[in-house]
Amino acid sequence: MRPIVYDIAANAGVSLATVDRVLNGRPGVRAVTRARVEAAIQSLGYVRDMAAANLAKGRVYPLVFIVPGGENPFMRGLEAEVRAAVDRSAFERTRISIVNVPPFEPAALVAAIDAAITSGVAGIAAVAVDAPEVAEAIGRARAAGIALVTLVSDLATSGRDHFCGVDNVAAGRTAGSLMARFLGARPGPVAVLAGSMRVRDHRERLDGFRAVMAEAGGRRPVLDVLEGQDDPELAQALIAECLENNPDLAGIYSLGAGNGGLVAALAAAARDDLCVIAHELTAPTRAGLASGLIDAVLNQDAGHEVRSAIRILRAKADGLPVVEAQERIRIDIFIRENLPPESGVGPRPAGSDEH
Repeated sequence: MRPIVYDIAANAGVSLATVDRVLNGRPGVRAVTRARVEAAIQSLGYVRDMAAANLAKGRVYPLVFIVPGGENPFMRGLEAEVRAAVDRSAFERTRISIVNVPPFEPAALVAAIDAAITSGVAGIAAVAVDAPEVAEAIGRARAAGIALVTLVSDLATSGRDHFCGVDNVAAGRTAGSLMARFLGARPGPVAVLAGSMRVRDHRERLDGFRAVMAEAGGRRPVLDVLEGQDDPELAQALIAECLENNPDLAGIYSLGAGNGGLVAALAAAARDDLCVIAHELTAPTRAGLASGLIDAVLNQDAGHEVRSAIRILRAKADGLPVVEAQERIRIDIFIRENLPPESGVGPRPAGSDEH
């Protein structure tokens, strides 16, 4: 059986109160007595159950989620999932706050991370921007003993504790495979609409997509990336110009947001003959699927990502292992025929994140 505090007290010849003071680093214990308790801990192989200890002490975990502001429907859905977690926080012994920062701006993200460190939170979840100063800020959080997970867009070389999101290279390759299958032998180039190449998830999706397009029969050409900054108006203008300049265009891959503008441009040009693949099941992409202007949508479950981030940050705070299989975020593929019904944000049944 695993040794417990009673065994430590008996082995060291001290009271339970003394063992508790040593375990929690509190004063009032003579050096010789502390050494005897520590020797008993080592000889018995005692490993403290931090989760149980924190539960007994009624510990509350202050967590902060740093999410890009703006009109990106997926990010607003992600924030809605965080707010749903806030509503459950009393039951999960968490205290969750949300900080919005301008999208694609490293300095704003760094400032938010540093502010969270100063406030002494137990964990940080952030949508990463790929910049050296962001990696340095993550390093400061880790040096302060604060767990940090990246959401949606990763920064793998930063030393973050975990990434809560899909394999974006695989997502890009999946989009490429769908595009190649749908187009078949039809000639013509493919356009790519991105938000910004400053975020790793967009770059990785592009890498995966281009690789499959290069492997496809005839090595289908991919046009230069259109960076719409996840802005629907800018995206609409870019796509409208692309359609006008490329009458032989065969398809469009939208790997970011701004899809309301994409759908509007396609509708205005009456171009329902293109193969269009997009990301994230939001109101604009749902409408695009329903109208036939979008052929397929690759989706990641924002609710699963938020719940996963909370579980991982709590586990790190308690010194517990992460259950990798439970935290793996899958890639869903939706077409018009398998669109799920629209539903509000809310708690999921226990075990619903286990795939």
